[in-house]
Amino acid sequence: MSFIKDFPSLIDQSVTIKGWAYNVRSSGSLVFLQMRDGSGFTQAVVSKQRVDEASWQAAMALTIESSCIVTGVVQAHPKQAGVYELQADQVEAVQIAAEYPIGKKEHGPDFLLDQRHLWLRVPTQWAIQRVRNEIIYATYDWMRDHGFVKIDTPILTPNACEGTTELFEIDYFGDRKAYLAQSGQLYLEAAIRSFGRCFDFGPVFRAEKSKTRRHLTEFWMMDAEAAFVDHQGNMEIQERLIMFIVERVLKNCQPELVILERSQEPLKKIKLPFVRMTHADAVKTLRELGSDIKPGDDLGADDETLLTKQYDQPIFVEKYPAAVKAFYMKRSPEDPERVLCSDLLAPEGYGEISGGSQREDDYDRLLARIREHHLPEQAFQWYLDLRRYGSVPSSGFGYGLERITTWICGIHHVRETIPFPRLMNRLEP
Repeated sequence: MSFIKDFPSLIDQSVTIKGWAYNVRSSGSLVFLQMRDGSGFTQAVVSKQRVDEASWQAAMALTIESSCIVTGVVQAHPKQAGVYELQADQVEAVQIAAEYPIGKKEHGPDFLLDQRHLWLRVPTQWAIQRVRNEIIYATYDWMRDHGFVKIDTPILTPNACEGTTELFEIDYFGDRKAYLAQSGQLYLEAAIRSFGRCFDFGPVFRAEKSKTRRHLTEFWMMDAEAAFVDHQGNMEIQERLIMFIVERVLKNCQPELVILERSQEPLKKIKLPFVRMTHADAVKTLRELGSDIKPGDDLGADDETLLTKQYDQPIFVEKYPAAVKAFYMKRSPEDPERVLCSDLLAPEGYGEISGGSQREDDYDRLLARIREHHLPEQAFQWYLDLRRYGSVPSSGFGYGLERITTWICGIHHVRETIPFPRLMNRLEP
């Protein structure tokens, strides 16, 4: 058995592919099978004069999304450079599909999400998930090559990183509460005292009642923590990782980007270092652009969109007001009302894809922050222990896989970047 992705190196050779006919059309003594096998797409041309009667009848019986096995000779397309097709010698039907519910006509998003188990087969959706896959592998490769150890953090937690107001609460064997994790950060902070640099990569959950194009209820986060790294070093790690990811996608996902009709020029323009601006400067710029944001406000989605359309590079917005950020972020020595944090905003209006900070490493100051935020002190005793025993300067960040995929693929809504999206109003299929 061969794979469609290998056709450029198999010209004039006889191969067998196993897959699905995602479109079928006939013209007299010819049947044209648009096929995919998971690795790519091709056209198999079945000529009545070339194949035996059983193969011809099998080809004529195939319907959209029927599964089949085709043996034939690989040839370059006579008119389209870089396109390859199969001159069929034998066709075998594995299963003849019933009438397929997704047609060529335009379908609304609700219908397509109801049919998500079938919609995944569409070339654009295939391409999105392949880009997502490349981002995942690029992340693992970069992390391994830069000394980060993969640590699996809990999905069930007794408390939250930033309070429990937007978490899913569950009964834990009837006598206490547990929560679905929104981040593995706190546990990674424990792990770096053993391994120096750590990351996790897995599903996280937010019960935020939001229906924007940038929100999911269940999504995938990569969290990383590093000992002896300050705020500036934290931003440098993030930008090098994102740069590596973009370069890997441009190198390995050309067919997918073509299917998505993604303009690659904006991605090719990205260079190190990324733009850096303080929150105060961002607010000033946004107000000049017409936003009504105030100096003490966090940036909203509209603000991020407005700001990122002004640059063709990702932007670090750093040193936010402490009042709008989490308790564990270290205060800036130059301005104690601000914290040593940054949000990384993707260009072209895509907004935040990553966020991080230097962590507070002083026991007394961290305890004070926990109390200021009215968090359950007892629940954070183990986290405070990290400052009792061998505390060091450390920093960390997390990126949202779906948001990065949305940006790199150049699509509008984050829901298309996860195989089976979970939204405020959607739990099926």
